Amino acid sequence: MTTVSFDDSILDRMVLAVEKVRSRLKRTTSTLEAAGIRYAVVDGNAVAAWVAKIDSAAVRNTQDVDILIERKDLDATKVALKAAGFIYRHVKSIDMFLDGPNAKARDAVHVLFAGEKVRPDSLAPSAEITECESTDTESSGTFSVVSLEALVRMKLTSYRDKDRTHLRDMIEVGLLDDTWPTRYPGELGQRLQQLLDDPDG
Repeated sequence: MTTVSFDDSILDRMVLAVEKVRSRLKRTTSTLEAAGIRYAVVDGNAVAAWVAKIDSAAVRNTQDVDILIERKDLDATKVALKAAGFIYRHVKSIDMFLDGPNAKARDAVHVLFAGEKVRPDSLAPSAEITECESTDTESSGTFSVVSLEALVRMKLTSYRDKDRTHLRDMIEVGLLDDTWPTRYPGELGQRLQQLLDDPDG
């Protein structure tokens, strides 16, 4: 068996990486709230917020911040986040705010638009801005997060490896059960039923 040693500097960098995402999330949400811009946290941080309500030990770290806004608020969001040190970029049909001039795409706030499909062939559009609620977390404070039903719908629509992992996390802590597939039409409901029947498949 090969043993890999980790010195304190490596462990410190691991902790710092998590803290940077939490700080970015808090700066983003507090800035949007101060500017009066309606938003909701989506994707990995939204999953983490919902899972933490049941079992904080089951929370999975995520490397970026994803927010949902209405397209009509994009210009106002650019102004607000620029003042907070973020730099707007539109790359390969993706709207994002880099966390500083030397940041990479993974060090960014990614934007989804409420009620719009992420891709033309997506089975369902992103959540509406009204499909959200306030949540309170120990590390990132209070912010608006997409509702559980809308979050699951978005995860079932994207259905990448990480989306399936997030859905399994929610199933494991008991947020989702056999009553949930009927909430979603057609293939979306079928995808959830398959994960409930065989989470490891």
